[in-house]
Amino acid sequence: MSELYPLKFEPIMKETIWGGSALVTRYHKKADPSVRYGESWEISGISDNLSVVSNGFLAGNNIEELIEVYMGDITGDSIYEKFGNEFPLLIKLIEAREDLSIQVHPGNEMARERHQAYGKTEMWYILESETDARIFTGFKNSVTRGKFLESLNDGNPADLLNIEYPETGDAFFTPAGRIHAIGAGVVLAEIQQTSDITYRIYDWNRKNPSGESRELHTDLALDAIDFAATGKSKIKKELIPNKTVNLVNCEFFNTNILSFDERIEKDYNMIDSFVLYICVEGEFIIRWDGNSEPVLKGETVLLPAMIKEVVLDPVPESKLLEIYIKKQLSFQPTNN
Repeated sequence: MSELYPLKFEPIMKETIWGGSALVTRYHKKADPSVRYGESWEISGISDNLSVVSNGFLAGNNIEELIEVYMGDITGDSIYEKFGNEFPLLIKLIEAREDLSIQVHPGNEMARERHQAYGKTEMWYILESETDARIFTGFKNSVTRGKFLESLNDGNPADLLNIEYPETGDAFFTPAGRIHAIGAGVVLAEIQQTSDITYRIYDWNRKNPSGESRELHTDLALDAIDFAATGKSKIKKELIPNKTVNLVNCEFFNTNILSFDERIEKDYNMIDSFVLYICVEGEFIIRWDGNSEPVLKGETVLLPAMIKEVVLDPVPESKLLEIYIKKQLSFQPTNN
């Protein structure tokens, strides 16, 4: 069996009513800049949106096929035992030219019962933020189900939400059940569980080009919302040049930030997991076993679990997100 190497994937571009052109013009996505792209799915194990390798001898194979052949060499043995051929994380770049809908995601138990799927805990890393851009996350204060329904019927649910003003480099952690919306004027990287389940609650009375409103999922959402999820969720960490700094550490993923202008040696012998790099500024080169792979701003790379030692060379400086799984889930979806 041939040796594995750092894998890149063809981005899966998603046209949206609220998207723009930044992902194409500033983040190296090869697509028509006149189309309003809201999302680029960088790595996806969603069954009808499987990522396809774009580099090396495995180009053309999708991520499920790779895991089926290489198993724990790709994802890590303990992760493979939990998730099988399904890649456990979904990575996106998102541009919001308009406010996204107010929404919520179910947790594992509810998603398993309703959809035979995983729940969706996620985090955002802010790549760009215009002045006065907003992030809606959680409630200002605890509310009752009845009070929230009343605000929905009155057409002003956003009045109950906690609003924060993001800046480049901020992070936001959104566990399942926390109501949220990305505001206009933001570009971000999203790290989440492999799940495509979103309950849309309020869409700002927006119409599509055909004059139709998008579907809402109010009844489903009411059971999923954590009405006690309040307060600020912004994570602002001081960067230490050439040192890895943790942003989020939860049971579903561990995300670090690294800003570097000198060679960095990485040793992953102590973790049983794949590693993802998202280049958020500049560019860098991954070196391993006498080989190398360049990584540009906006690109995401999957480092297979069998590769334990790499060198990262900035060109001439770079910033990246480093993502892996520390603690595996005890939950697996069932199909019965």
